[in-house]
Amino acid sequence: MNQYYQQHPACAGRSIHTLGSEVTVAYENAREHIQTFINASNQNEIVFTKNTTESINLIAHSLPLKKNDIVLTTDKEHNSNLIPWHLLQQRKGIQHQIVPSNNDNTFNLETFESMMNLQVKLVSMGHTSNLDGYSLPVEQIINIAHEHNALVLLDGAQSIPKQHIDVQKLNVDFFAFSFHKMLGPTGIGALYGKYHLLEQLQPFIVGGDTVTNNTYHTHTLLPPPQKFEAGLQNYASALGAAAALQYINTIGKDNIAHHINHLNTHLTQQLQNLPELQIIGPENPSQRHGILTFTIQNKEPHDIALHLDNHGIMVRSGVFCVHSWFNAHKIKGAVRISLYLYNTIEEINALIETLNQLI
Repeated sequence: MNQYYQQHPACAGRSIHTLGSEVTVAYENAREHIQTFINASNQNEIVFTKNTTESINLIAHSLPLKKNDIVLTTDKEHNSNLIPWHLLQQRKGIQHQIVPSNNDNTFNLETFESMMNLQVKLVSMGHTSNLDGYSLPVEQIINIAHEHNALVLLDGAQSIPKQHIDVQKLNVDFFAFSFHKMLGPTGIGALYGKYHLLEQLQPFIVGGDTVTNNTYHTHTLLPPPQKFEAGLQNYASALGAAAALQYINTIGKDNIAHHINHLNTHLTQQLQNLPELQIIGPENPSQRHGILTFTIQNKEPHDIALHLDNHGIMVRSGVFCVHSWFNAHKIKGAVRISLYLYNTIEEINALIETLNQLI
């Protein structure tokens, strides 16, 4: 990112001078790194956005959904994959239907299959839940959706930092993600889409750098991904995102996943000894991909978080942008521990000791 500002702080794809040419090459190289990271078939299937939320909104406002078309989600969606469908229900008359989870917050594949019909045009679901870390059986979900001619959009914000993502093997139609959860900068995300589908979509933000030519009354759009990347882009963060992916590759996703599961297993075993503490989601830590969300009897979540913060331990408290799930279960909030490659057993032990003292 410093290299961008110090060596070629110019706009990509516009100027033919040296700095403009250098940043254009660097920007497209960053796109190619992302393509390789998720095994897209070509780099033009990668659209830069500012975050996962914008990526999901791009699909919501670009797909030709019409009245009574059905969009299916789970009952644990982040607001980024819930509110767009509320708005389309109000504005276009689409139907938004929710697949209820099992009692342990795992996915009910049978219920999902029973809800599928030809009116379902899009299945839009969080690959890994930010509420409890549970990952959906996406291979089966995608196969069932495609059997009913429905498209699939996955919110991959929580899954891509910790799991191998091969979009071709998954055969997913769209995959939305951000880079700040995977050692990258804030304010940069991406949308993967099968190229033939991106060609069919109409952009919902247009302007500079989205057209090949125009008159006062007509215009000709550029092909994907450029037609979706209107205006000045976040070139520095795109380069920073690519650098983060290269760093993760040097460590290895398998090593990251093993380390996270080791930490979560130790943490889970210790916290299960506290009867006042209730874990949300599956009991098996390997099903929670580095997340442990909990409540403590007669303790407010924010009070728990502030107590931990006073001991140098930072966790998330509240409803994590999943208001719908907490309201449905009549729970005011919870505390979420999120583990990644930089956390250690020593930190886990300090957390456990502090919680024991609090209780």
